Amino acid sequence: MKKLSLLIISALVGLTACEDKIDLDIAQGKSLPVMDAWITTEAGLQKIKFTMSVPFTDNNPAPIINDAAITLFDETAGKSYAFGFKDGMYSYDATNQPIGVVGHAYKLHVEYKGEIFEAYDTIKRVTTIDSITLKYKTKEETMNGKEGYYATMHAKDIEGATDYYWIRSYRNDTLRRLRDGFSIDGSYDEGVSDGATFILPIAEGITDWSKPFQANEKVIVRLMSVTRRSFDFLRQVDQQVNAGGLFAKVLENVRSNVNNVTPSGKTKILGWFGTSAVSRSEKLVK
Repeated sequence: MKKLSLLIISALVGLTACEDKIDLDIAQGKSLPVMDAWITTEAGLQKIKFTMSVPFTDNNPAPIINDAAITLFDETAGKSYAFGFKDGMYSYDATNQPIGVVGHAYKLHVEYKGEIFEAYDTIKRVTTIDSITLKYKTKEETMNGKEGYYATMHAKDIEGATDYYWIRSYRNDTLRRLRDGFSIDGSYDEGVSDGATFILPIAEGITDWSKPFQANEKVIVRLMSVTRRSFDFLRQVDQQVNAGGLFAKVLENVRSNVNNVTPSGKTKILGWFGTSAVSRSEKLVK
């Protein structure tokens, strides 16, 4: 509600051309632990972030929690992986052997402040990205007047079951995301198609239309499988993050799947534990 109120005030200020300063008395709220844990089939460092939430008006970085014990259990294979704390996060080096396996069920086990928390997810299958194509457009050829290269991802859904996808694109490296997209069986809604090619609005959604790609830049796309629960969580987060404008959707609490399993445990953890199989592709703009 705080964000919505600020948006309404900003809109009214713009409509009335008023420049008066408005001081808002916003309650600080309670700070809670926040889990950001996503395990994939990729080789390399698997990372988990564990922080404390900060008040809405606080621009400082979220305080990092460094005194938890975090273990990932592969319940299908009967293996466990201890995540150590280093450089502000918990991590496990899976460079030599990926710890994510399609079809395996996983449990995240967290010990924090004398209480135990657990979350579960399963790695689902993912289709492959066939290719990425580029089309150069002049200012006159675009609706937004932005000249540059517009990328399209080409992929086909796997036939035979409902598949949930998370599509994330990057420019040059994977340090910062460019766009996030979501799809069910290559379309937007369940039951529309199965085994079909990803529809154009989704396939073309990997380009930031406000800043298209330029020569010598690299287009990177990661197509990830997710469970239905993780898919719903991700879309809810995306709606909250992008809930802008005067007629924005009313903000709501984002659900968490990290549960306190301690008898009479009182601490609540926000955030999510998810798993994904990953198909990755990249293309250099020439």
